[in-house]
Amino acid sequence: MSDSPKVPQSPTVLGSPDASGAELRIADAAGAGSASEAKGASDGHAPTSTGSVLISALAAHVGRVVRLEGWLKNMRSSKKLHFLELRDGTGVVQAIVSLGDVGEALFERAGQLGQETSLRVVGEVRAHPKQPGVFEIGVSALEVIAEAHDYPISPKAHGTDFLMDHRHLWLRSSRQHAILRVRHAIIQAVRRFFDERDFTLVDAPVFTPNACEGTSTLFETDYHGQPAYLTQSGQLYMEAAAAAFGKAYCFGPTFRAEKSKTRRHLAEFWMVEPEVAFMDLDGDMQLAEDFLCFIVDHVLKTRRPELESLERDLTRLERVKAPFPRISYREAITLLQQAGKEVTFGDDFGAEDETIISEQFDRPVIVQRYPSAIKAFYMKQDPEDPALSLCMDVLAPEGYGEIIGGGQREDSLELLEQRIAEHQLPKEAFEWYLDLRRYGSFPHAGFGLGIERTVAWLCGLPHVRETIPFPRMLSRLSP
Repeated sequence: MSDSPKVPQSPTVLGSPDASGAELRIADAAGAGSASEAKGASDGHAPTSTGSVLISALAAHVGRVVRLEGWLKNMRSSKKLHFLELRDGTGVVQAIVSLGDVGEALFERAGQLGQETSLRVVGEVRAHPKQPGVFEIGVSALEVIAEAHDYPISPKAHGTDFLMDHRHLWLRSSRQHAILRVRHAIIQAVRRFFDERDFTLVDAPVFTPNACEGTSTLFETDYHGQPAYLTQSGQLYMEAAAAAFGKAYCFGPTFRAEKSKTRRHLAEFWMVEPEVAFMDLDGDMQLAEDFLCFIVDHVLKTRRPELESLERDLTRLERVKAPFPRISYREAITLLQQAGKEVTFGDDFGAEDETIISEQFDRPVIVQRYPSAIKAFYMKQDPEDPALSLCMDVLAPEGYGEIIGGGQREDSLELLEQRIAEHQLPKEAFEWYLDLRRYGSFPHAGFGLGIERTVAWLCGLPHVRETIPFPRMLSRLSP
């Protein structure tokens, strides 16, 4: 390795008793080394507002002296070299501290640093001699911002409960970092998809005044003396929004109080729910298909390294192309019976059933027209067979189950009132909803996609608990 260029002062630990005036000089040196590169630079290549450079932008600064700020991820040492793994949230870089470059005092100090100590490092950016596209830093000075000792999550293996108890720290790990980067890309794709198709984002309330389908799966709270519930869905409100904007969607947290411990369930999760005026079931299925293809394509284009680090089989995701197979509920029943399952018309599908159905296909499959008796009151009945609803579910492959559920809504005031009565729901709670049929009713359809199940599927995760920064489950409310 070539020697690092010397910065214009004696190497020292910045901020230590003998470092008077050194911090400003090193910052100036780092800034001078990257200023010409920064002129006209874009895409994060320019130094940050603190004068530091991001690890993700090091390619634009090869051969220059820069300043980095981050945390010590790991360290290994030899007699005259310390290899510091520095992370800053955008990447990880190896910072090499050489005894010959920094002197004995700084070298000894660097060797005492604990995992997750926060640092400022100054040094030359060098291309790795054996790994194209990989860079390293030849350290000429460093500053300890805050020391960390006895970091709980050491490189050794830890149990799931321990890691979940320390979720606030576990987020720093490479695996969790990759998962949440993919989650960000999914959310980015969601917003881009609807923005590019002239949808209007309309926020639905989190507090709802009534228990639309019973209270067993709703969280009840006191709302200034009257009962209120945390929302399970913004769909009813999006129907009102569709009448105002034509194409609308909401995107936010939803809540389920069911006492489930399965790998697919969370008490709090995020849903995106589009609703479109004058759209029928066929249009709804097409929108869902386009939506999923867009999301998967965006994630593959922007987060392939993260997926590879998670050891995801990318060939599975690359098969997610239109058209998706579409089968009826009756055809799905036949598939299950052929697989040896004892199911009959009118049964709802459980996780095992969804897995068996999806295993027959190499991409998501759309199951349409379920029995009306097992669907919500607002689903429109099939005029050709009133025993069926004009609804659909999109089942992800590889056993990840339903990730989209939706359909066409009942637009007849008379039939909707009848359905509310059949479901023994309080009509007065839905007068505002019925107004949408009284004043200019129109055909419309929509669906909901669960972000966490989508993250689990795209990342190939066995459980949804890692798909959200701070999961809320049956037995977990903290951190």
